[in-house]
Amino acid sequence: MDLVGREAQLGLLRGILSEAGSRGAAVLVRGAPGIGKTSLLAATGALAESLGFRVLRAVGVEAESDLPFGGLHQLLRPLGPAQTEGSAPHRLVLAAALGHAEAEVPDVFMVGLAVLDLIADVAATAPVLILTDDIQWLDDATVSVLAFMARRVGSEPVVMVGAARDGYRSRLTPDEVTTVPLEPLSDDDAAALLADRAPGLRPAARRRLLAAAAGNPLALTELSRTLGKAADPDETRLPLTERLERAFTDRLATLPAGTRTILRVAALDNGSTLTEIFAAARFLAGDAVGIAELEPALRAGLVSVDGIELRFGHPLMRSAIQQTMPTAERQAAHGALASVLDDHPDRHARHRAAATSAADETVAQALEDVALRAARRGAVAEAVTSLEHAAALSGDAARRTERLLRAADYAVELGRPESVNRLLDHAQSTTLSARQHATAVWLRGSFDEGLGGHPGSVVSLTALAESVAADDRALALRILWSAAQLCFWSEPGPEARHRVLDAVEGMALDDLDPWRLAICAYAAPVERGAFVLNGIRDMTPNDGDDGRAYRMLSTATLLAGGFDAARAFAASGSIGLRAQGRLGLLARTAGAQAWSDIVVGDLGAAISATEEARRLARETTQTMMYALMTAIGAKLAALRGDVDDALRLAEEAEEIGLPAGARPVLAIALIARGTAALAAGRFEEALDHFRRVHDPADPAFQIALRLTAVGDLVDAAVHCGRAESVVPIVAELEDIAAVTPAPVLHAELRLARALLSDDDAAEALFDAALGADLAAWPLIRARTHLAFGEWLRRRRRSVESRDHLRVARDMLDALGAIPWGDKARRELRAAGETSRRRDPDARDQLTPHELQIVQLAAEGLTNREIGRQLYLSHRTVSSHLHRIFPKLGVVSRTELRTVVGDLR
Repeated sequence: MDLVGREAQLGLLRGILSEAGSRGAAVLVRGAPGIGKTSLLAATGALAESLGFRVLRAVGVEAESDLPFGGLHQLLRPLGPAQTEGSAPHRLVLAAALGHAEAEVPDVFMVGLAVLDLIADVAATAPVLILTDDIQWLDDATVSVLAFMARRVGSEPVVMVGAARDGYRSRLTPDEVTTVPLEPLSDDDAAALLADRAPGLRPAARRRLLAAAAGNPLALTELSRTLGKAADPDETRLPLTERLERAFTDRLATLPAGTRTILRVAALDNGSTLTEIFAAARFLAGDAVGIAELEPALRAGLVSVDGIELRFGHPLMRSAIQQTMPTAERQAAHGALASVLDDHPDRHARHRAAATSAADETVAQALEDVALRAARRGAVAEAVTSLEHAAALSGDAARRTERLLRAADYAVELGRPESVNRLLDHAQSTTLSARQHATAVWLRGSFDEGLGGHPGSVVSLTALAESVAADDRALALRILWSAAQLCFWSEPGPEARHRVLDAVEGMALDDLDPWRLAICAYAAPVERGAFVLNGIRDMTPNDGDDGRAYRMLSTATLLAGGFDAARAFAASGSIGLRAQGRLGLLARTAGAQAWSDIVVGDLGAAISATEEARRLARETTQTMMYALMTAIGAKLAALRGDVDDALRLAEEAEEIGLPAGARPVLAIALIARGTAALAAGRFEEALDHFRRVHDPADPAFQIALRLTAVGDLVDAAVHCGRAESVVPIVAELEDIAAVTPAPVLHAELRLARALLSDDDAAEALFDAALGADLAAWPLIRARTHLAFGEWLRRRRRSVESRDHLRVARDMLDALGAIPWGDKARRELRAAGETSRRRDPDARDQLTPHELQIVQLAAEGLTNREIGRQLYLSHRTVSSHLHRIFPKLGVVSRTELRTVVGDLR
């Protein structure tokens, strides 16, 4: 293998391999075609084997890129029966993805977890190296699994090294993968390599070749073979890749006809076994074709045979052959392949389609069936490709449109707006039915929470829903749900909100229908707050146990101000979503739980939920949800007293949310800034932030979220002597409270009334606030005790103040609201009583990820069960717990339960 000039890169990989016993890593090697990526991977594999690694390999092939999990087949094939061993759910998921069993795979992340567990078990006996070459040509489903694993191998003895051409867009961020760029060889290294490969060249020819190769190792090798032959004088102006392809095809032309036939079939085959290649070549040539006819290509080094599989010496050879084949010859080769693949229906259908140039409904239907099977296995990208091809071959215009719309729907699921727009442009090039038109418009606005649409999007979406409600109520509800969500993310005005309400209430849905409750909550959280909260009180969703209804109801309840109930719905919803691997929806459910935990005051639970929701939103490419969770993280950091982190996270959230006008992001980021200022005692600054949240003219105004920032607004105003400035806002909120029973608003207003009242009425109002049922609202209760104790002390009633301040201190310490607990200590000291410092607990000593693992372990879950919950391998969970126990000073799970129990 040729590693001239690559010593530094191999040294880096050697270092990463040497650390695999303590931590895993993901590496991406980048470079131009022929630059030496494959050689570097081969050297890395040989080095790893000498160090005792188990090496698993896969190579992307352009012709195979539409085969779902084709790359995964390559990687796991050496493991044999171990692929289907393990826990029953994972065994079935992986078997279904690989085509060994009939079962639906709800999401590719389930496959990722199954593979991660499998590889972790293999790594228990020897470290594992996963080598993937030409990632740009691996099928999308395999790439999704690899990205999932790369984010989670940090605690495993697993190293992943992949190679891709320049321009490949990795799904991993720079903090998730180490990138190793391969540059052209230096002049000295290039000269040394050429001297080794072509020692007899004359100086003039050597100079010419070094200039033409430009430091590319493959070019130095291949162009030297054709040097001196007659060539097009303009050829030197071609890009290097094209010159290399020409060099390969020039060599192909010197081979016998039978050999060329074999190579042409192999270049188009989305498999690589000699049996089917020879069979198709015989069908195409009409003559006996076998290993003897392949021998000239083997001698020339153009291909090699590994067992029963044929490999091209370089991917450029395959692409060069494909590009030089006339259309009729290419279609004939695809037809020959189809003729020998009757036992492989998906591959048969794809080759048959590639052999077809005219509309053929039979072939189109076969491709549609391929797409549906791919989607069932979790290979959604491959479903899009097959449906788009099926549409192109459709003989019926209506069916063509339906296939394009379905492909666009799948592309939305993948988060690919450019694909969605291309597919919809094709679909809308013909006359659409009302339902099809509504579907197309709705799908086009499905990204970034619909914020990219025009200002009238809510009204236009509602009109679309109404136009199809009589014929397709399910579609109408999905479109109306988008309009309602846009009411949350933007501010369309009262008229648009009422239009959404009229539409959903005109659909004759049951009062307890989750769609109706959720749409009402999003469109009119105040006007329909009572309807939503009353509706969900005794409700048990029945939605196939996949968690979607719970997710809708958790956010609906949250927007209506019932955060205690929202927590319960979110917790229930996450169970089904975790089991199904629906990590995109889980990010949203965990987000609802995180915000509810923060408002209620369960900051220990909020730490875990916020971290998970933020991580999953980024992993599932939900940009606005990531921004929202970053803002929520800022609020949490402010409550915990991490002011610098709070401001950093708020700024990050605003950078994403401000250009899009994402009001919830801006509102919570501003609330976080206000909370951070309160924590630091900067009351004027805090007041300015909180006033903006309640200003309808401000882009951070959000009619539901402002209800959580009433007490803070008044607290800041009172402490800086500007109480009168917030009286109009509180009066407006009192009017809102007369319309909605939102528990959070009424709890906050009881505190606000006491803070704003004169001395004669304040005590009775504080007593009334504390006399209300605040069992579900510990943070508000603790803040009320603190405010009452502070009020009493300032009126020289120190002895009476101490009882309230002690309760406030102990509650706030337990909740983890550190700045307010410290404030209670200062107030107690001023009242004549000293307090010991708050002892750090698990929330202070552990990362959010570690805290989540500890909380699940304390509930009695095994390592495998925790892994399934958090989409980690059980070995990673074990590794985390091994590090966590000493941090907390415990030696058993029993002691762990005691430590975590103190946080509740």
